[in-house]
Amino acid sequence: MANNKDLAKYNFQKGFDPRRNIKGSPRKLISTFTDIGYTKREINDCIQNILALTLDEIKQIQDNEDCTILERTIAKALVKGFEKGSLYNLETTLSRSMGTPKESVEQITDNKIEIVYIEGKTIL
Repeated sequence: MANNKDLAKYNFQKGFDPRRNIKGSPRKLISTFTDIGYTKREINDCIQNILALTLDEIKQIQDNEDCTILERTIAKALVKGFEKGSLYNLETTLSRSMGTPKESVEQITDNKIEIVYIEGKTIL
């Protein structure tokens, strides 16, 4: 067992301790980008607004050099999915902005548990 002197080196000492981080943890990349770009809510709003447009309007966004990469990427994915006749891109875009619906699972078990008593002991 460690004595109190050994444990003291693991505790912060009063005054200056070189192990502590006065500035705190560094900012995460996502929170840094939200200062200069989209927040999560704005991304969801952008996706939902593009989904409400007509095909011609979405193609204009796709070809417009002044639109952000987020807008152009979403537009391109939707147009490509439409041209292929696939719902995959639309479904993925909707699930990212709205979330996936709850799925229910039906589980039926027919297992029987047999309990046997032998000389005062229970055996499963």
